[in-house]
Amino acid sequence: MTTTQFSILSALGSGSSLTMIELAQAMMMDRTTLVRALRPLLQNGFVASKPDRWVNRRLQLALTGSGRVKLDEAMMHWRAAQDEFERKFGPEQAAFLRRELFRVTRDISNT
Repeated sequence: MTTTQFSILSALGSGSSLTMIELAQAMMMDRTTLVRALRPLLQNGFVASKPDRWVNRRLQLALTGSGRVKLDEAMMHWRAAQDEFERKFGPEQAAFLRRELFRVTRDISNT
């Protein structure tokens, strides 16, 4: 699983379905890139897609039961990586680096 795929599962992990447009906006990526990252998740049954009940051409994406299991597994690895990051850099430096990464991401998405 790629970091992008992990982020997709996490975004869908809240329990509500999202349209492709909503997910692309949440992920700050164009639709083509999202489709490429999403394809294996759909093929492996981690994400399900169905037509929107209001707009037939729009797809709703949702995490499946097996997608929830995969997300939980991946989350354990993510937490372990975060804990190691904290140990190596210390809590203050790690918090500073996270703030800077979020700032850079926000600044890029606003341009």
